[in-house]
Amino acid sequence: MNYNDLINRTAHAIPPSGIRRFFDIAAEMEEVISLSVGEPDFLTPWHVRDVAIDSLQKGRTGYSPNRGFTALCREICHYYKRKFDLDYDFSTDVIVTVGGSEAIDLAVRALINPGDEVLVPQPSFVCYDPIARLAGAKAVPIVTHREDEFRLTAEALRECITERTKLLILPFPNNPTGAVMRREHLEKIADVLRETNILVLADEIYSELTYNGQPHVSIASIAGMKERTIVVNGFSKSYAMTGWRLGYALGPKEIISIMTKIHQYAIMCAPTTSQHAAIEALRNGDEDIAKMREEYDLRRKLVVRGFRELGLDCFEPEGAFYVFPSISSTGMTSEEFCEKLLKEKHVAVVPGNAFGECGEGYIRVSYAYSTAHINEALRRIGQFLKEENNSQQLV
Repeated sequence: MNYNDLINRTAHAIPPSGIRRFFDIAAEMEEVISLSVGEPDFLTPWHVRDVAIDSLQKGRTGYSPNRGFTALCREICHYYKRKFDLDYDFSTDVIVTVGGSEAIDLAVRALINPGDEVLVPQPSFVCYDPIARLAGAKAVPIVTHREDEFRLTAEALRECITERTKLLILPFPNNPTGAVMRREHLEKIADVLRETNILVLADEIYSELTYNGQPHVSIASIAGMKERTIVVNGFSKSYAMTGWRLGYALGPKEIISIMTKIHQYAIMCAPTTSQHAAIEALRNGDEDIAKMREEYDLRRKLVVRGFRELGLDCFEPEGAFYVFPSISSTGMTSEEFCEKLLKEKHVAVVPGNAFGECGEGYIRVSYAYSTAHINEALRRIGQFLKEENNSQQLV
């Protein structure tokens, strides 16, 4: 049987994740220092785990309502009110999902018709383009630039809008660059969008991880934007709850209701135990976030300084837990650099072109690892660069 004739052509054509490829290779090697995956090295706080354990001991293991437990929906809306001064109705405007990734997929599928265009600022996380294509859309990249601090500009947005544009993905704080959009930048984006019928999918999964005393600003809080924005967030990054697989979306009830309909048939409900844990995280987890953010900030400064001392230009990120140093001075492509570094020094990082073609000449390095882990990786990268420079001089 020729399965290639039977498999969905779009799914067949989508390449595997460039992030997971290097992670999987590294997993088969010994003594590898990995800075490749964006997973906190912190454990889920004990008080959150305790609530989950208690829910299991009490036998709370059945299905939840499709949109999630009412108590959790209330806490999510309360969180967005106290953090971002946004008002959402817990009974209609929120859905709890299996990670932020499901929320993104639901939003895209709820909105997209075949032939629509989805604007995706790049470099950006690997899922947006494939999810849009699987829904029948054309994913249109908007290249962000180092000189603009990798922010989306109003000028670049306006140039990419056509009569088929349906949705703008707004992935800030950004993975892989660590770029953020401040209020003054979002105001300019909003000025462009108010002239259109374009909706926004704001991926705010790193909203708690911003530095330099500048809190995250949601585009939904900009005048006229709440009614055209679907906000996606979750618990993986802020609360070190990656394996709990829990996220959510907030938005207009008309869109959330369609997302819920898809969710009913595809997933049914998010994990019950994870939802009990998430209620506790939202109610009592602010101090945990503050401690983790402070540690990430120390690591951020360490890794930026480290790459600059190695002679690599490194943009200073203001959010998330990644740096995106340029390796163009080495003369190697992103893939070549990462493959040789992994083979010769057993250090795993991700090639920048995994996040869009415009990421060529960069690598993504996660600092969601211990200081000792980062220091050893920097030491090995320094050796690698020195040896490469010596070999080029001999040639």
